[in-house]
Amino acid sequence: MSAKNSWGKHLRIVAGESVVASSAATFSALALELPIWAMFIGWIAFFTRGLNFKAGLVNLGCVLIGLVLGIGAAYLQGVLGPYLGAYAITAVVLAITAAALSLARLPVFNNLLGFFLGLVSYFASHLPPTLGSFASLGVAAAIGIAAGFLAHAWAHRVNAIRPASSAS
Repeated sequence: MSAKNSWGKHLRIVAGESVVASSAATFSALALELPIWAMFIGWIAFFTRGLNFKAGLVNLGCVLIGLVLGIGAAYLQGVLGPYLGAYAITAVVLAITAAALSLARLPVFNNLLGFFLGLVSYFASHLPPTLGSFASLGVAAAIGIAAGFLAHAWAHRVNAIRPASSAS
């Protein structure tokens, strides 16, 4: 393949992936009023491992588990705060980190990066520890996972296209 064809293929991949990302971001922000960064949490999670639909669903499951851990941490912080004051954060982080690290031993849903992406997503949101917060951030992550899958599928398709041989 010539350098010119290689650059052309690269530009088609970048353009397609950019269209997918901007469409997912627009849909998240305008149609669902979700934070764009939360969609990108899902995008990142998709690319942490697997790079196929099934692995994407597993990665999403791990992000959702991380969201639950984050919401649990916020709740635990509220419960322990009156007793431990500023040191409640120490107990909470110790417990939640131990839980996340332990969950990494699960047979299928064991993507430690996914767990921590979910935790980061919850804490970055500054939302209350509610089911609504979980739903909003979970939907945003799911959109990001889907967008990551579509972007990867596009790149795979473009790479699979063989250039027409040129007649000399």
